[in-house]
Amino acid sequence: MGLDDDAREYHREEPPGKIEIATTKPTNTQRDLSLAYSPGVAAPCLDIDEDPSKAFEYTAKGNLVGVVSNGSAVLGLGDIGPQASKPVMEGKGVLFKRFADIDVFDVELEHTDVDAFVETVSAMEPTFGGINLEDIKAPECFEIERRLREEMDIPVFHDDQHGTAIISGAALLNAVEIADKDLEELDIVFSGAGASALATARFYVSLGAKQENITLCDSSGIITEERAEAGDVNEYKQEFAQDTSAGDLADAMAGADVFVGLSVGGIVSQEMVRSMADNPIVFAMANPDPEITYEDAKAARDDDVIMATGRSDYPNQVNNVLGFPFLFRGALDVRATEINEEMKRAAASALAELAQQDVPDAVVKAYGDEPLQFGPDYVIPKPLDPRVLFEIAPAVAQAAMDSGAARTEVDTAEYRERLEARLGKSREMMRVVLNKAKSNPKRIALAEGTDEKMIRAAYQMQEQGIAEPVLLGESDSIQRTADELGLSFEPEIVDPQERDVEPYAERLHDIRKRHGVTPSEATDLVRGNTNYLGSVMVERGDADAMLTGLTHNYPSALRPPLEVVGTADDAEYVAGVYMLTFQNRVIFVADATVNQDPDEEVLAEVTKHTAKLARRFNVEPRAAMLSYSNFGSVDNPGTRKPRRAVESLHDDPEVDFPVDGEMQADTAVVEDILNDTYSFSELDDPANVLIFPNLESGNIGYKLLQRLGGAEAIGPMLVGMDKPVHVLQRGDEVKDIVNLAGVAVVDAQE
Repeated sequence: MGLDDDAREYHREEPPGKIEIATTKPTNTQRDLSLAYSPGVAAPCLDIDEDPSKAFEYTAKGNLVGVVSNGSAVLGLGDIGPQASKPVMEGKGVLFKRFADIDVFDVELEHTDVDAFVETVSAMEPTFGGINLEDIKAPECFEIERRLREEMDIPVFHDDQHGTAIISGAALLNAVEIADKDLEELDIVFSGAGASALATARFYVSLGAKQENITLCDSSGIITEERAEAGDVNEYKQEFAQDTSAGDLADAMAGADVFVGLSVGGIVSQEMVRSMADNPIVFAMANPDPEITYEDAKAARDDDVIMATGRSDYPNQVNNVLGFPFLFRGALDVRATEINEEMKRAAASALAELAQQDVPDAVVKAYGDEPLQFGPDYVIPKPLDPRVLFEIAPAVAQAAMDSGAARTEVDTAEYRERLEARLGKSREMMRVVLNKAKSNPKRIALAEGTDEKMIRAAYQMQEQGIAEPVLLGESDSIQRTADELGLSFEPEIVDPQERDVEPYAERLHDIRKRHGVTPSEATDLVRGNTNYLGSVMVERGDADAMLTGLTHNYPSALRPPLEVVGTADDAEYVAGVYMLTFQNRVIFVADATVNQDPDEEVLAEVTKHTAKLARRFNVEPRAAMLSYSNFGSVDNPGTRKPRRAVESLHDDPEVDFPVDGEMQADTAVVEDILNDTYSFSELDDPANVLIFPNLESGNIGYKLLQRLGGAEAIGPMLVGMDKPVHVLQRGDEVKDIVNLAGVAVVDAQE
């Protein structure tokens, strides 16, 4: 099957289309229904009648956008009418929901008359928090947007005009910096003078470009004052008419710094690119075929050509999905009355700044592991970068508040955290720990300091104020990698070949001399194995915590800290704990990495360690000892072990949290089973700390929950150590390292 047939089947599959309505409140009982509809619904209705702003409190209005079109200018398809445009508008709704968690009703109108269109949309203001106009032909779209913005007290945004303007504007800001040019001095040429081109030209002026330096070309050539006076161009194009001689696109491009293509494919030759100024900026954004291909534009010149297109298979894709979801998210969350120029500039600037930051590993993987680093081939973020939400929306919200468009205020720091929480429970939980870490950062020894991921993680720790990283390894190699990554920071480095490590060797010998380690072997270990060096640094207090394991198998990475740092005074055993986050639930799973066949004493101690860890995440622990039996239904040595662990915990005066078992996994986590069948249990609510009977079941269990249950896993977090040490998993991403660093810092604080 070809792509067209696949798309037809995709849309046809039951249920047809791409969207549905879902309830957000319980509707299971008669009382639920009486609250949702009659008679309970009368109370909020009367409140809104008295104070219309309460519609934002009582209804979905504040998170609902209308995507409105008449189908008169559908991208790549032309005037296909409202009914045929519905799959496109549903698709727009999917993007709103996927990228910014905004709900959408798509509205397709059988109106070609401007007055009728405006009157209909304006009458829908009570329904929506914002209006996204889509695929309406020029010049009618200009008048429709202008009038609706005047008549409506909610944001009205025509994405075909302003989306490309904002995204390419962000690319322009970075391209100018890379090419070492001055925005005010740029000679800019446009191919195309439709809605998108005109809005983009205006936005570039808003960013700082000079209008007199912008030349627009339509199908008849350069838009000149002579053509304007002759009535050869409409009133909207006249805005950019230049006092220059007539000519075609090739004439306009000669000596230009920037080419902006919003027209048709294949109309720019390599010779036209060669005629441009040094280090030209070429934004060929016609879809699906750009005005000139990426390969041809790059090959046309020997100097740097900064190239952007609308295609995903080339670097620097100008994709409107980087704009409209986050503009509306920020606007809706401060109940803005409009999306104004200040808000659009804020979005472009925030996008440009984000492109200069280190790119998460998950984003790099999503794009085929191609290098993504600020430079000519990376001037705008990728659409699948999750950080766009919590970087752009707060900037837009702040601009709305500063410009007077907002009807309510938000604290942008707290708002950013709420946005992060929309991306998953794990981000919400980690934010608790990272905020604690920032309050009092500690020194963390990173044993595998020459690894690229460790260096990137160290940069983020330092930038975010989470920790004071200490990279262990060859200093020249570390600094060289940091420079290649474009990370402008000066990390603290401990190079065992350059640093006097004799005090560490002496301490290691003192600790391990009765375990066969000689003085010379101790010196070799601290010089040749940074896991031993980092462990002794932590043991001596020269570092507050340590991370390792990224390039080692778990046992070999764990051995040095166990030998040197050891367990805490009140602990005999350590354990590996994973925090698993679901949409509305957090569970701590132990032991998944250390103890192969623990007895009841080990299980009891691991339970206490895990409960203490849960509280670091502001989670009150409720622990369940898991087995294949429920409360004595099977009696054998395997089931007695968790049962006896529970008995010892119940007798322990230091245990101040509910714990019970042995119990089956579904009993532990399903409220109806726990409360109806086993109402005598110590647990009033489902468990959030699950203690597995052995390493095999713990490791299997957490991986099944992660892969089949859709849980996000954070860890493993090592509990029971005398000082904070955490062993990463091979292949962990930078965010995993930073997260465990935050946990280690909070450990050290306590």
